Amino acid sequence: MWKSVTTALAFFALSMVPALADDIKIGNLRIETPWARATPKGAEVGSAYLTIQNDGAEADTLLGGSADIGAVQVHEMSMAGGVMKMRELTGGLAIAPHASVKLAPGGYHLMLVNLKQALKAGESLKVTLKFARAGEVVVTFPVQPVGASGPAGGDGMSGMKM
Repeated sequence: MWKSVTTALAFFALSMVPALADDIKIGNLRIETPWARATPKGAEVGSAYLTIQNDGAEADTLLGGSADIGAVQVHEMSMAGGVMKMRELTGGLAIAPHASVKLAPGGYHLMLVNLKQALKAGESLKVTLKFARAGEVVVTFPVQPVGASGPAGGDGMSGMKM
């Protein structure tokens, strides 16, 4: 009897563990490797990154999102005439069918604005992402150190001091 109780408790405990980042799926979309950068105390903006894979036959659009600590907007950085420019994508970011879009430093990213508190390395941030077709999904973004170039373990170097 104790063995079956122990097995049931273990199964219950494992079912309560959130899905790993690579396992987040909503509709035909897969969310992979979400992460955010820590911010200095008093900063009003921050950034978060992820990859979105569209396994469906129809395009979808990342419209933005929400978080308890501030607003979430979709932004793009680009070079124009030797000058780096950043702008909000007010119509959202299209994800073509059978394609992926990577939000990474220096390109598309989630801009966290009007932050109510600093993002601290080692903590995590919950963001509700909103898609035009797939709807809404809560994604947990592990916070990496200031200046990190990718998620911990993603490039083997993030957060390491040389």
